[in-house]
Amino acid sequence: MKIKYFICCILFILIPSFTATVKAESILIQIKDITITAEVANTPGKRRVGLMNRKSLEENTGMLFVFEKERYVKFWMKNTSIPLSIAYINKSGVIKEIHDLEPYSLKQVNSSYPVLYALEVNQGFFEKNDIKAGDSADIPLLK
Repeated sequence: MKIKYFICCILFILIPSFTATVKAESILIQIKDITITAEVANTPGKRRVGLMNRKSLEENTGMLFVFEKERYVKFWMKNTSIPLSIAYINKSGVIKEIHDLEPYSLKQVNSSYPVLYALEVNQGFFEKNDIKAGDSADIPLLK
């Protein structure tokens, strides 16, 4: 009886904390008149996993990778089946460049400029919405 009680107490404590850590923090990013709901990857662990092992990505959603300081970054698509586009964004919110990424590719896509953010969305999203290098992203983290 004591063991069952102990197990129930442990589960009562662990299950809520586990589900809280699984749920990703999201923010709304505004570029031109488009709003993107982006999961925030702001730790080395979250950045390392990124969008790996996902089957799909809803329209107007993505993942915002946040770095500790501006720096040159590189991305690849290991274990990522969704065709993506990535925007490298500086600390002022200016999109410096946009690249398409191919599923499962290990080819590194390097930033040409130091950036503080990288925004991954479904491939073609930027082109479809006429978003280009030089456009500004309103990222709530900037405030």
